[in-house]
This record gives sequence, C-alpha cells and structure tokens, in this order.
Amino acid sequence: MKNSTKVFAVSALAGALAACGGSGGDGGSTRQTGTVSVGLTDAPVDHAEAVNIEVTALVLKHQDGSPVRYELEIPEPVNLLDYQNGQVKALLDREELDAGEYQWVRLEIGENNNIVIDGGEYPLTTPSARGIRASGFTVPAGGEVAITIDFDVRKSIVNPQNDPNSYKLKPVLRLVDNAQVGTITGTVAPELITEYCGGVSTTEGFLGNVYVHSGPDLLPDDIGSDNEPLVVVPVEGNDEYRYQASFIPEGSYTVSYTCDSDLIEDAEGEPSNDDLLFTDGQNATVSAGETTIINF
Repeated sequence: MKNSTKVFAVSALAGALAACGGSGGDGGSTRQTGTVSVGLTDAPVDHAEAVNIEVTALVLKHQDGSPVRYELEIPEPVNLLDYQNGQVKALLDREELDAGEYQWVRLEIGENNNIVIDGGEYPLTTPSARGIRASGFTVPAGGEVAITIDFDVRKSIVNPQNDPNSYKLKPVLRLVDNAQVGTITGTVAPELITEYCGGVSTTEGFLGNVYVHSGPDLLPDDIGSDNEPLVVVPVEGNDEYRYQASFIPEGSYTVSYTCDSDLIEDAEGEPSNDDLLFTDGQNATVSAGETTIINF
C-alpha cells in the first residue's frame, strides 16, 4: 500500500478545510470506512501573550496500512493561546478514512515559531525532527469520531536558566476522543490567593495554578516528576478567580492549587525538581460531556 497524501487549505478565521487534491486509502467497494474530525487545542498557560506555531502537516497511521498524510496549508502560524478553555482549531473536518484502529497521529511543524512575553518576541528553536506523535484512536465502521490534539504549551516550552532570552520548543502532545472527555472548573477564594501568592495583588499579576493529577488521593508534584500532572491551568480573573481544565478523560483525579513557579528544566538541561507548596488535594470524578466543579 502506498502512502497517501492530501492537501488542505485552512481558513485562518473559520478553520474550514477544502481538499485541493489527492485521494486516500485503497479502493474497493467492500472497504469499511468512517469519518474523522481532528482539532487542535492548548491547555491554558500563564506568562505568555502569544505562542505562534507553524503547523504544516497531519499524519494518521492505521494499524493495517501505510500512513495517510495531510498537508495543511495554513496561511500563518497558529497562536495556540487563541485555542484554550475548550476552544479548538479544526485541522480535519469529517474526513473519510478506513475504519479500525489507528496506531498514532503525528503533527508536523515548521521552523517559523515564536513566543511573545512582556511584549518581546523570541524565536522558538525546534528539534531537528519536527514530527510529534500522539497516541492512537479508533474509527468506527460507518460511524464518526472527533479527536482533539492538546498541544501542551506549558510542558512544551523550555526557558534555559542560563539564558533568559532563549526559548526552546520541545512539543508535548495529548490526544483525546471528544466523546470521552469532560471539564473540571471552579473558583479560588481571594484569601487563598493572598495566602499562597504572598504580596502579589489579587486584582492583577500571577494568581497561581491548578494542577490536575490522574488518580484520587494523590500527593501532587511538579512537571517532570514521577507523579507528573496531566494538565496545569492558570487561575484568571479580576473580581472572581476561576480556572478551567478542558478535554479531561473520564476518570478520577486529584485537583490542587499552588502559587509556586514550576520550571521545566534546570541549567544543565535536566528535568527541574521544584519544591511546590500545594493546597490539600481534592478528588474529582470526570464523566464524558459533563462539567465537574471543584472550588478552593
């Protein structure tokens, strides 16, 4: 079976896709197919005003066939911070594919990537291999599936401690089936922010983060630890201080709050072991299509 390549033009405003050529899969009237929609999102992050990523292609690998590649003609880099708190940028829209198990999804990015912090724009250097794999999924015969790729900016951007004006992109992706995820959201009391953030004002500036760890009754830890959080999301607001963790798979979780900074790497390029002060964790159960409220 030959690799199949398709080309898509993506509207910067609407995210609508139009096929410009090519065909997918092997022919045959008995071939069972289903439809696939793929979206791109970002777990919320603090300290950045824009994270612009050049998304060039999407590759899907069926367990019984060769990869199917979609060239994405997106006119400008995607600001991932435009797609937070449940917002999604469409990459594929109800594309017909062979039914069955897909082993992996690969998102490919170009070299035109940058981050904006405090009004300053810095290039994001990328690894030599710019294809990033996420886990697989299933296309039901005669049915449809919608999946979302979470490009976790917080875990993906490294600011070397020995060079404060240098930023590296080491992409971390998480793939979810939209039919099997829910949301965790809630508020953080102003007095708790004052207690944990010290002298930081509760009307502006950094308000801390909420950590979501997979499993109940866990002792929370930092990114890069043996007990790494599934996602970390910022607390935001002026009068009411809220957070939202979207696209969380069904299951049980421990949710905690901290105002300490979580570095990704130390000066030697090793995972940074940060001693974070957390609130007592609260257990949360997530059901598909439902919102779970956890307040601090």
